[in-house]
Amino acid sequence: MNTAADSTKIETARFNMIEQQIRTWDVLDPTVLQLLHDVPREHFVPATYQGLAFADLEIPIGHGQSMLSPKLEGRMLQALSIQKTDHVLHVGTGTGYLTALIAKLAKTVVSVEIEPALSALAAQHLQQQGIENVSLVVGDAAQGWAASAPYDVIVFGASSPVEPAQVRRQLTIGGRMLIILGTAPVMCATLIQRISEHGFKEDVLFETCIAPLVNATQAQSFHF
Repeated sequence: MNTAADSTKIETARFNMIEQQIRTWDVLDPTVLQLLHDVPREHFVPATYQGLAFADLEIPIGHGQSMLSPKLEGRMLQALSIQKTDHVLHVGTGTGYLTALIAKLAKTVVSVEIEPALSALAAQHLQQQGIENVSLVVGDAAQGWAASAPYDVIVFGASSPVEPAQVRRQLTIGGRMLIILGTAPVMCATLIQRISEHGFKEDVLFETCIAPLVNATQAQSFHF
C-alpha cells in the first residue's frame, strides 16, 4: 500500500469537502473551517463507508442512525458560536464526530446516546483523538438531560416534529439551542436563545431534512 499516496488522497478529499461543500453553504467562520480541517472525519466513519467519509451525504452508522452531512455540521456549529467557557449538551452522540467538534470549541460537553454500542464506539474515537472534556451518557435525551443542566448550548443531532416542551428551560440565560423541527420532506433548523428568565428568541436559519430522533416529541393530533 502506498501510504503517502493514500494520505495525499485523503487530504485532497478533505480540502474539497471544505471548499466545495461547506464554504459554498455559507459556512465562512474561520474557526469552524479550521476545526473541520483538523478533526479527522474519516476516523469516525464506519470502515464500510470510508470511501464516502467526505461526501455530501449522511453516512449510515448502524442501529438505524446516520452521521450528518459535513456541511450541515459546519452550519450548525457556526450558528451556535460555541465559546471556550460553554457547557454543552449534545443529543445523539453517534460515532462521536460532532461531539468531537463541539468538544474542541467548548469547556465541557455532555453527549447523550440512546444506543449503548454507539456510545462505546464514540468513547474509543474520542480517546484516540485525545479529547477528555466529554462526559458520554447512555440514555434517552429526547426531552433534554436535566441531570447536568443548565447548559450554555444544546445541540440536537436528529430532528423532532415539534420542540420538546421543557428543553429550552435547561438553557442558561444567554444560552442557545439548535434543533431541526418538522417532518419530511421539509424541516427547519431553528435557533432558540434564552434572553431572560422567561424570555426566548427564535430564528429559523435554513431548511433541511434529517432523520428523526428516537422517541422524539410528536405533534398533537386534533380530533373533530
